[in-house]
Amino acid sequence: MANRVTRDTRSDHGGSDAAACFTVLGVDPGLIRTGYAVIAFPDRIVRDAGIVCSTEKHPLADRLREIDEGIEDVLADHAIDLVAVEDLYAHYKHPRTAILMGHARGVIFLAAAKRGIEVVSVSSTAVKKSLTGNGHAGKSQMQRAIATTLRLSRCPEPADVADALAVALCAAIGRNDSKHRTGVMT
Repeated sequence: MANRVTRDTRSDHGGSDAAACFTVLGVDPGLIRTGYAVIAFPDRIVRDAGIVCSTEKHPLADRLREIDEGIEDVLADHAIDLVAVEDLYAHYKHPRTAILMGHARGVIFLAAAKRGIEVVSVSSTAVKKSLTGNGHAGKSQMQRAIATTLRLSRCPEPADVADALAVALCAAIGRNDSKHRTGVMT
């Protein structure tokens, strides 16, 4: 069984389930902690948010299985229409980090694909810029922006959850903008 820790990150504003046109699962992938957030749109109601943890001392294959189990649990608990995953970021000084992150992203993509759910990648700079106007905003600035935008009673913790909320929000806004411009999702 995966080590899934759910945080109560519900929005302060209401809304009816019938009004929600689609539900987005935002994911901030990581090998130690994978942040996730389920948001119903257009009301921007946070249905679930938390982290999926893997055991750091376990072999890579076991850690990926733990992430898979946690994401599968989230997908089973909610009717997800779109999965948005933070894009791979590689720093030239830490190429191994990007490779390991790619493994975690692959597990998440596969879990969604097995259920026939569309998956999109969203760059962290695009997410930050859309919410704060600054593509290089810090963690605390992002947490405050998410709390304000989603009308949360407090800043989401840990930062992995705030990042997942931001990814879901950015993907939904991008999807909505794309539909209004072209009539179809690109």
